[in-house]
Amino acid sequence: MPRKTNGILYELSPRPTKGEDGKPLLYAEPVITVKHSIRQLDEFCAEYRNVSPHMVETAINLACEVCAMWLKEGHRVETPFGTFAPKLKLLGDHTDPNRVTGKDIVYNGVKFTAAKDFVRDSDCSREGFRRDDRFVKPKKAQSQEELEQALRKSVSHGYITVNKFMIRSGMKQTSARNYLNSLCKGDSPRLRKYKEGQTMHYRVLDSSLMDKK
Repeated sequence: MPRKTNGILYELSPRPTKGEDGKPLLYAEPVITVKHSIRQLDEFCAEYRNVSPHMVETAINLACEVCAMWLKEGHRVETPFGTFAPKLKLLGDHTDPNRVTGKDIVYNGVKFTAAKDFVRDSDCSREGFRRDDRFVKPKKAQSQEELEQALRKSVSHGYITVNKFMIRSGMKQTSARNYLNSLCKGDSPRLRKYKEGQTMHYRVLDSSLMDKK
């Protein structure tokens, strides 16, 4: 059977949970090969959608400013893309609501819920999907250069997980975790560790790790 040559590229990554065979369950995510900036969006719309140059970029920047102002006031913002709302976090473990005060609540980012029409119009499954041929389970990283490459390939949505770094570097779990923890220390840390649900995430602070080339 001939190898598929079209379709959206994907790669497989491990989940924290394990399957019946004791191995981590896998999930699929797209391999991002092209990124577009607001400037490119503005130029595209000016050339192909008959709008004035800089109009789209100016409008989006203004919309971001106003949306942030409304979110800061605790409002919900509905757009053609979807809905934005403040996300809160309750500190500590509580069972009695009467013992929770405003001091136990902290801001925890922005929750985005994509609009149904936007999700439908963004459907990328028309041509199907194909696995990224560049993905090869590596041998254990030995040199600093190999570790750097493993780090860059482990970045997804701006953060790294221990399981993904294990696959990219070939390290055991404890070694992978210790290495990532070491990058969170010092006067200029490259990562910042935080817990999301049951999984430890390492937010990338070093912009050089965002380049997967």
